[in-house]
Amino acid sequence: MRSDNQYRLATLTKFNLKKAGFDAFYADEAGSESYNRCDLLYINVIKDNAFLVTKLYITFKDCYGKIVFTSDVGRSKIKEYDQAYSEALYQAFMSVNALNYKYNGKSSTNSNNQLPVSVAPLVVASTTVAKTIVNNDDPNLLYAQPTETGYQLIDKTPKVVMKLMKTSRPDSFIAIKGDIQGSLNVKDNEWYFEYYQNDKLVSEKVVVKF
Repeated sequence: MRSDNQYRLATLTKFNLKKAGFDAFYADEAGSESYNRCDLLYINVIKDNAFLVTKLYITFKDCYGKIVFTSDVGRSKIKEYDQAYSEALYQAFMSVNALNYKYNGKSSTNSNNQLPVSVAPLVVASTTVAKTIVNNDDPNLLYAQPTETGYQLIDKTPKVVMKLMKTSRPDSFIAIKGDIQGSLNVKDNEWYFEYYQNDKLVSEKVVVKF
């Protein structure tokens, strides 16, 4: 990148790591010093040069610089760089999320505790969507249109407001709204778009009809 956190890749990477079950720190952030050096993994987001397509993939390295996991390649044909990098990064993280990783606080000196070198099979996302209460007269109502990876939410204009990517849960989607990446989740029979802004969790109610 030509500047620090260009296209919000650092912010989005940390967000996706936390969502995938990791304790995540920036290189210059306090907190990582409380861990043993070899209990840490070091992540790199790598751009794969391609014509008319943005391609990103992720590598995890151990404390000796050895790659212990490489993600699938995420792709995007969106022309706007912010949205293209966000979409490609999300797709790359799908194979990370499929690991169902959860840090257990134990030392990784035993090789059995390390991430697998090969990519785990993807979890097939459920084709059903959680049922929620919808007011059809709500002026903010959005309509879900199926896409190859999930849905796009459109307003009455019609204008695409948000893009959704399926996960393994019918009540949760990866969500992209403009240059913001977060998640769309069900709480108390209603949908909420959640994302981090200045390291604080923001939750916005979304009325959507699937």
